[in-house]
Amino acid sequence: MKSKIEKKDVPLAAKYPREDYDIARKFASATFKEFGAFIRAIVIFGGQTDSSKSDIDILIIVDNVTFYLTPEIIETYRIVVEKVARETSLRLHVTTLRFTSFWEYMRVGDPLGVNILRTGIALVDTGFFYPLQLLLYEGRIRPSQEATNAYYARSASVLHNSQMKILQAAMDLYWSVIDSAHAALMKLQEIPPSPKDIHEHIERKLVKQGLVNKRCPSIMREFYILSRKILHREIIEMSGKEWDHLLEKAKFFTEEMKRVR
Repeated sequence: MKSKIEKKDVPLAAKYPREDYDIARKFASATFKEFGAFIRAIVIFGGQTDSSKSDIDILIIVDNVTFYLTPEIIETYRIVVEKVARETSLRLHVTTLRFTSFWEYMRVGDPLGVNILRTGIALVDTGFFYPLQLLLYEGRIRPSQEATNAYYARSASVLHNSQMKILQAAMDLYWSVIDSAHAALMKLQEIPPSPKDIHEHIERKLVKQGLVNKRCPSIMREFYILSRKILHREIIEMSGKEWDHLLEKAKFFTEEMKRVR
């Protein structure tokens, strides 16, 4: 007498349009046919989209535990996957993870991995993705202290990077002002001076000749001093509002320099 063993269901909240699912299924079938056991899972994830033009997110998990990933294998894999995706649909957005990397996400309860489990539907599964989904829905995959600390550290790093980008944007405005000033002076056959002295040349050669607005030397001087303070780390952060004011001054200055004929 055979015992009937009931299989658990994953209460997937994510729903996918039939067209998206069919495209993903076609891609998964063709890819698995090319690589066989090298593929551990192919998953459509990300949840329902509102537009038929949105990307279809696909995750491929490859087996780097059983198989050696040589440079030749990696290159062949990349070429074949790109070809299959291109021939299937331009809407496909394919991400590949090694099995060890995906397992590490699961081990620490990383939000990226958890989101894939929560919203994903396995199109190809060699027997590990579905059980992990069940463990998630049973509450047995939880964020670790390691993952928590990593995300705290990452948030601080990203915040720092955002400030650095604002400062870099301010330096870009400085170079825009410098370049336009040099161009205006060269138009008058003047040898471009050093950035430190350029505001004096603007005063003498452009303002006194009535070629540009009298505000230009002070704007140039302001940007030069600002650049020195940023480079010497006397200024280490800047608000978006401050940058907006600098942008307006830079626009005014460069337009004035363009008036020189």
